[in-house]
Amino acid sequence: MSRQFEKVMKCYEYYQSVTAFKPRVGLILGSGLGNYARNMQVECEIPYGDIPGFPVSTVEGHDGRFLLGYIGTVPVVVMKGRVHYYEGYSIEDVVLPVRLMKLMGIEVLFLTNASGGINRSFHVGDFMMITDQISNFVPSPLIGENVAELGTRFPDMTHIYDVELMEVIRTTAEEEKIQIQEGVYVQSSGPNFESPAEIRMFAAIGADAVGMSTACEAITARHAGVRVCGISCISNMACGITGEELSHLDVQAVADKRSEEFERLVTKVIEKI
Repeated sequence: MSRQFEKVMKCYEYYQSVTAFKPRVGLILGSGLGNYARNMQVECEIPYGDIPGFPVSTVEGHDGRFLLGYIGTVPVVVMKGRVHYYEGYSIEDVVLPVRLMKLMGIEVLFLTNASGGINRSFHVGDFMMITDQISNFVPSPLIGENVAELGTRFPDMTHIYDVELMEVIRTTAEEEKIQIQEGVYVQSSGPNFESPAEIRMFAAIGADAVGMSTACEAITARHAGVRVCGISCISNMACGITGEELSHLDVQAVADKRSEEFERLVTKVIEKI
């Protein structure tokens, strides 16, 4: 048994001691979705700090607990607050929650985040369905001894974001009359916002939006055979696009403003999965 798998198994053993609930969908809440619990029937809450060896979020606006329950009739586990690489955790710890959710039983991972718009046709407040990603600017979560209990040494990433799930998002957005963009997400390490030159580089290599999470989580989920989909809320235009300085408070404010529509879209999609 690999060291990484041994660590996640200790977390899973604690989970089993608390509840027998088996979720089918995992949802990681980004900025603007902190109040998502009102859309679900919560059966159990597990603070991250109660789980042995589990990383705890330190970022303002990110709570730190698992919510287990139902969205409609779908059993889900919701991460209310994620852990970021820039908080000082190893990349292994950053993705440990994804591996734990796999052991809980999830078949689908729904990723959400607040991100900076690079594509100049985007506007602040837009939603972007993630169709692909660039993760080269943070370490791969699969570096080191392979967690063979969860996946192969060299997993294919042709379709990181599931084609069928993307179609569900498209049709749901259309039915709900919610405009949604599509594009490629790039993860940077943070915590500083990117420089104008870095944003120009990201645009040149094909990125439409940038953030400080998500891509490493998607890789980990695909490695473990979990289907992935994701939506970004464009909470600001990336550095150098408008000339304005960026702040985390502004990011939160825009994400909060679109939260009701974001929640509705996410809920309707999960009910269809």
